[in-house]
Amino acid sequence: MAQEGKPPESGSPTDTPADAAPRDDARPATPSSLSADAEKDAQVEAAKARVAAAKEAAQKAGAAVPGAPKPPVKKKEEGPKPVDASNHPLVKKLKAKFGEAVIEASEFLGQLSIRIQPNDIVGVCDALKTDADLPFNYLSDLTCVHYPDNKEAPFEVIYNLYSIKKNERVRLKVDTNGEGVESVTSIWPSADWPEREVYDLFGVVFRNHPDLRRILLPPDWEGHPLRKDYPLEFIENRWTENHLPEFSEVQKEQLEQRRAYGLEILSVPQEREVRELFKSGKEVMPKDK
Repeated sequence: MAQEGKPPESGSPTDTPADAAPRDDARPATPSSLSADAEKDAQVEAAKARVAAAKEAAQKAGAAVPGAPKPPVKKKEEGPKPVDASNHPLVKKLKAKFGEAVIEASEFLGQLSIRIQPNDIVGVCDALKTDADLPFNYLSDLTCVHYPDNKEAPFEVIYNLYSIKKNERVRLKVDTNGEGVESVTSIWPSADWPEREVYDLFGVVFRNHPDLRRILLPPDWEGHPLRKDYPLEFIENRWTENHLPEFSEVQKEQLEQRRAYGLEILSVPQEREVRELFKSGKEVMPKDK
């Protein structure tokens, strides 16, 4: 029997309470702990399997029930195109009077165009101007178009006529190679300057014109600027050699640099000199009389 007041000796059964739990780090692995880890792994794998099954089911459902079909792409509507106007009353009237002089006729957006043989343009214009029912007594415009690919007749002279009395319009077209088409100044005196413009800028000759000479460019200018084969950039020609002061190589290079950067063209002394000639009123070229 232990003495009263004396602590128990070390190593005795009374050192550790009987109901005290052992420490975790000292507990060895048991079959129950291994089964818990395996159960967790099984739950994770089952969850992954459920997710994969849900994805597969969603894909099958989407393939089985397709969505609403997309509306077809609307094609761009084509614009209006010229239509044949052989049955137009005015075309029939001209064909009855001039026969094969009327080559073809078309209508586009209510505008009537008639192609005429070059040798018959004066007669057709006279007939249209003096027509009792529909007199085209006003030449509103005379111009030209250049088609370089058309080797036989690359120029198309266009006459826009207007009837003041009936408020009607018609367009006449004549194909020419530039060597000559008859002038209509005998029908409309107002064709004088438009024919000179076409001669100046396109090089089309108008036979029997009262004063056929350049109207915008100097008389000794070479080339016709509105032809599509005419160069767009600045070029040296005989007129520039004869009338503009000669530039040195350094001045030419400076001028090219200024123009390349979009700077003021009249920035070289010789160019300013030409401008002063015009300002002073001196006659650099023969004036139009």
